[in-house]
Amino acid sequence: MTRPDELAANLAEVRARVAQACAAAGRAPQDVTTIVVTKTYPASDVATLAGLGVTDVGENRHPEAGHKAAELPSLLADGVAAPRLHFVGGLQTNKAGAVARYADVVQSVDRAKLARSLSRGAEAADRDLVLLVQVDFDLQDPGRSGAAPDDVAALADLVAELPRVHLGGLMTVAPLGVAPRPVFERLRELSEQVRAQHPDARIVSAGMSGDFEDAVAAGATHLRIGRAVLGERPPLR
Repeated sequence: MTRPDELAANLAEVRARVAQACAAAGRAPQDVTTIVVTKTYPASDVATLAGLGVTDVGENRHPEAGHKAAELPSLLADGVAAPRLHFVGGLQTNKAGAVARYADVVQSVDRAKLARSLSRGAEAADRDLVLLVQVDFDLQDPGRSGAAPDDVAALADLVAELPRVHLGGLMTVAPLGVAPRPVFERLRELSEQVRAQHPDARIVSAGMSGDFEDAVAAGATHLRIGRAVLGERPPLR
């Protein structure tokens, strides 16, 4: 099987599973966006996915993501638009300006300093950027990215006031060893609280290859799916 055929088959299976999960939850499939996380895979895979109708892709490392974004336009078939690029990984403040030059959405905003740096980067690049507040529901692990739930409202308020960035909503990663659905339900509840003050912050980004059905059931609007579409990732170098 060729790589394009493999990606097409995997993508079709994921789309069918998303549709089935939506039906079980009484939701419309078009209300759920699948972000295909293409980290560690080449720009040629992103171009193939774009040709298959993928509108959103995710990356988690700079400068890999920037190199891929620069390479992609030359690989796209005529008439195929480049997907929106979501930066989904933890981000150091000193790299925020560079990421702001090519990302369309940064899902991993977990502190005020990072939000301000992304705003300055977007201003310098003369472009607009959507930011999501990443929420950490596992406060026992200090190595995890994400703002504490009690800090989300204040951080969301700050993002909403910054120039050239827009508050898009919230994101989380379910802690390891914990049933994911209650975590995703808490994210949805927190999102409803944020939307009471910021009605346009509609994105609820939750769920990955191993738990996206739970995310759909809990009300996620965006899923971040990598392995189920692209296959097992090669070891990081």
